[in-house]
Amino acid sequence: MKKEKYNVAVAGATGAVGNEMISILEQRNFPVDRLKLLASTRGAGTKLEFKGKQYTVEVMDENSFAGMDIGLFSPGGSVSQKFAPIAGKAGCVVIDNTSAFRMDPEVPLIVPEVNAHAIAGYHKKNIIANPNCSTIQMVVALKPIHDAARIKRVVVSTYQSVSGTGKRAVKELENQILAVYNQQEIKREVYPHQIAFNCLPHIDVFLENGYTKEEMKMVNETKKIMEDDSIRVTATTVRVPVFYSHSESVNIETEKKLTADEVREILSKAPGVVVVDNPKKSEYPLAIHAAGKDETFVGRIREDESIPNGINMWIVSDNIRKGAALNAVQIAELLIQKYL
Repeated sequence: MKKEKYNVAVAGATGAVGNEMISILEQRNFPVDRLKLLASTRGAGTKLEFKGKQYTVEVMDENSFAGMDIGLFSPGGSVSQKFAPIAGKAGCVVIDNTSAFRMDPEVPLIVPEVNAHAIAGYHKKNIIANPNCSTIQMVVALKPIHDAARIKRVVVSTYQSVSGTGKRAVKELENQILAVYNQQEIKREVYPHQIAFNCLPHIDVFLENGYTKEEMKMVNETKKIMEDDSIRVTATTVRVPVFYSHSESVNIETEKKLTADEVREILSKAPGVVVVDNPKKSEYPLAIHAAGKDETFVGRIREDESIPNGINMWIVSDNIRKGAALNAVQIAELLIQKYL
């Protein structure tokens, strides 16, 4: 018999994404019966609110998931690697926001608007992976175009906000901006260089091929989510002095010719997408407008005149919401509707 309410654990509850997960569970009226908030010893004891009630954050351990139906995970990757399998064996279906399981062939990598059907494979390990934030917003816009004209190649350059690194990075940008204006020493703790009024072409660690780990996440995750290994993807990811929302310049080559107007029409009907594309009135997606919103915004849609079947787009979305917490809760909603 189908449950009416579910026991939900939020692991990494005191972080930026964990906070947002709790908020979105309340905003979307997710049918929570018992809520358990978990963190490391550092975050334990913190008081957080859900639906007007105060909850005390507990230390996550091997016994934390007994009786839990769903676990929303956003701790560090090594923590997920340890505790997600433990939770899964306890009967708790984990939706993990880290990169720990994304490329595991036995773990579905899900963006609900793109490949919701793949959730069915969760039972192999009781784990579902939430993709990288920059990948999520891109594939939401790519999928309807792929369905219409089959994408052959994607070239993406990202402009990613500091909130993607976490609360400490947001604070570092705030402090550096104030230091610049007050002509004080610029202190660096999170990033290798000053981020205020600067751009860093460096997200995550550099790999032997010269790409960063973040860039290769976009390459590999896009193919898995779109379920098409033939799509060629290359990425350059850049950290910019923006607090919230990631922006992306995306160039697409398709097999079938699509005009810019046809792409606007396709995307205007796509789930989770809002087209903002009127350059004559200076209307296009902006990070400050996407912050706090659930949708992925697409604009600057135009034909690439250097190739026969090319399209350029500008994609913006809130990386903490759709790029992390919201996507995880949307997966949980599908899970309880169709599978649990």
